[in-house]
Amino acid sequence: MSLSPIAVIGAGLAGCECAAKLAQAGIPVRLFEMKPQRFSPAHNNADMAELVCSNSFRSDAPDSAVGLLKEEMRALGSVVMNVAEATKVPAGKALAVDRLLFAREMTRRTLALPGLSLERREIAGLDDPALEGCSAVVIAAGPLASDSLAESLGRLTGEHLYFYDAIAPVIDGASVNMDIAFRGARYNPEDTDYLNCPMSREEYFAFHAALVAGEKAATKDFEKEIHFEGCMPIEALAERGEMTLAFGPLKPVGFTDPRTGKRPFALLQLRAENLNMSMFNLVGCQTKLTYAEQARIFRLVPGLETAEFVRFGSMHRNTFVNAPQVLNPDLSLKSAPHIFLAGQITGVEGYVESAACGLLLGMFLAARAAGRELSPPPPETALGSLCRHLQTPAKRFQPSNVQFGLMPELGERAKKANRKALYAERGRAAFMGWRREEP
Repeated sequence: MSLSPIAVIGAGLAGCECAAKLAQAGIPVRLFEMKPQRFSPAHNNADMAELVCSNSFRSDAPDSAVGLLKEEMRALGSVVMNVAEATKVPAGKALAVDRLLFAREMTRRTLALPGLSLERREIAGLDDPALEGCSAVVIAAGPLASDSLAESLGRLTGEHLYFYDAIAPVIDGASVNMDIAFRGARYNPEDTDYLNCPMSREEYFAFHAALVAGEKAATKDFEKEIHFEGCMPIEALAERGEMTLAFGPLKPVGFTDPRTGKRPFALLQLRAENLNMSMFNLVGCQTKLTYAEQARIFRLVPGLETAEFVRFGSMHRNTFVNAPQVLNPDLSLKSAPHIFLAGQITGVEGYVESAACGLLLGMFLAARAAGRELSPPPPETALGSLCRHLQTPAKRFQPSNVQFGLMPELGERAKKANRKALYAERGRAAFMGWRREEP
């Protein structure tokens, strides 16, 4: 018996992960992607799974929450993790990728999926005739879903929620002054994955003052700025106090300036954007400064006096729903159970979390098509903790990265230094138990 197709709106990380799981289960997939006919404010590449905020999938440490999440995803056959491994660039203990190669390979693999058809057109609303005949509709359009699609979803959820997200500039590596900048990672001068621009006390305070006084790009009059704490513009952080940056993204701990043999007062790190290390991302420098101000202010950083910008930072509105109020545990809408959400629009935050959400939804839908129900992973697992977050009512629901704080308490006394390892160990055991129980 042939199965009815499932529509997936959006070929980002979550959409590609979901489509892959469905196709692998023999379910026809109709994948809709509006690029290149139309681009969001943050996208400019016609390929699928385009990364815009950063090229980093964050820590690979086995005792970190995001490291545990990636471990679970790999065990479940994540295409995003597979391609990330194939296109990774040096980044110390983090997993970072060549942005362009990653998107190109994700596109190639997605198009090769059996039973998948790609339609490059915008779905303007959930009443679009193109969705007729589909047994389910997955909205994986990301936090930058078009206004018309967001409004259509809003009519089903009864509300619009949003926060502002900023992305960091990228510069040409050849324009960095290597007489000042030096290679090395925190506590590891032998590591060559990062470039580091040290600042003296005077240089730091001049940079800080310029950030606070710099001209910011305007937002729409009717939109109140609500920043996601994990992606705060550097100038917004600077406004919190003179030393906020020195104790935050510009902290010099673990570094020695080879010119002086001493720890700098502050330090800006640059992370490679591509395999040949010709482009670098200014780590922690997400910004809403105007382009002209970015060029002026970031060139105040020692080593970046003649920096050439490959991409300026920018700011855009991210949309998400109040998941505890509007989503069922299987990520379907309470008001329309044939419509499912995946990725950041659900209220998970980050590349890895978005992909994980799409992966899990693909598994839910594949199980349903096979006539069975897949239970969510236990809350002690990284995947399960995200599910728990999306089902936990809150006075002011906010997106969240994966973190051990989303999991149940350990229930035992433990030294602070051992807590992460204990959370991770418990999570692995719970994940293995969940997999054994599932048919």
